Amino acid sequence: MEFDNAFEVPLPPAEAWAILMDIRRIAPCMPGAELTEVVDHKTYKGRIAVRLGPVALSFAGTVAFEELDNVNHRARVKAQGSDAKGRGGANATAAFRLEPAPSGSKVLVHTDLSLSGAVAQYGRGVGMIQATATQIMNQFANNLKAHLAQPSPPASAGTTAATSAGRTTSPAWSEPFADAPPPPAAKPISGFALIARVLWDRIVRMFGGRTS
Repeated sequence: MEFDNAFEVPLPPAEAWAILMDIRRIAPCMPGAELTEVVDHKTYKGRIAVRLGPVALSFAGTVAFEELDNVNHRARVKAQGSDAKGRGGANATAAFRLEPAPSGSKVLVHTDLSLSGAVAQYGRGVGMIQATATQIMNQFANNLKAHLAQPSPPASAGTTAATSAGRTTSPAWSEPFADAPPPPAAKPISGFALIARVLWDRIVRMFGGRTS
């Protein structure tokens, strides 16, 4: 299944891109996500948890950059994960890009997601999956904005010395907040609240056009 999401960042594209490529810094802003290992500058391992009603799902897997265009601010990542209790897996390819926006930058994300095993039954229906993705993206954007609003401390002497010596880093290893404490991990999305919202939206659409 394929779906699109978007959110805005209060920074110009060049600055927003550098931060979004700093996976170690933004991972805690993603609801239910935990970065467990940095394999290299394009490959990361981690876990992400989400609750669908009474069912708590936890996926462990790998995320890797397949394409990275730092000039045009475009990238494509591939994620593969399996449920910790062996109830299935998830494979996703996400292409995202930045565009200028009045508030700074707009991040557009196109996702192609495939679920397998019992997990596919828990997330049955494109509407439910898309609603979950939208809620996750919205919470991620809010967490990221809150993190960006915090003042960052000046770079350490070691970082300054290394920079003056000509050391450069790949965008995926960028260190705009190298000396800042990471934001607290975001809580997993509650599927029970999400289901209630989806049902309410359907009721509103069903009766919204009627008049007494």
